[in-house]
Amino acid sequence: MNFGDKFNKLNNMPQIFPVEADDFDCLYEIERHAHLVPWSLATLKNNQGERYLNLKLVDARRIVGFAVCQTVLDEATLFNLAVEPASQGKGFGKILLNKLMGELRKKGIQILWLEVRESNSIARRLYEKQGFNEVDIRKNYYPKPNGGRENAVVMACYL
Repeated sequence: MNFGDKFNKLNNMPQIFPVEADDFDCLYEIERHAHLVPWSLATLKNNQGERYLNLKLVDARRIVGFAVCQTVLDEATLFNLAVEPASQGKGFGKILLNKLMGELRKKGIQILWLEVRESNSIARRLYEKQGFNEVDIRKNYYPKPNGGRENAVVMACYL
């Protein structure tokens, strides 16, 4: 690989930016396809403001993933992390999570909390590899698409 190829490859790397108000329709489309029981557009829009650190991951000039995170004092809670199905398996979730954690550290956040479906082994492995530990189980926390409920695994990571 010559220098020109390396330069072009670097320019094609995914980039991360803060979520903007006009991004929500795109985020909602990702949400609808990435989760078993997706948030509504209204819920997405309600999770923004000065206490939030919301990021979008852009690849090939389009949004392919996002993170919604609320901060309170020196703690934060990751409410939502989604990557469109066609872009999953490329490490985008890890890139997004690492950037989020780095930005939280800069803000003086000491611990990041999250809940994940007990059945979501891919996400759980990602979180464990990034330093999260299982703290508790919330029984019957998540709704299932066809009725019923699923446990949530509560995880935390000291930043």
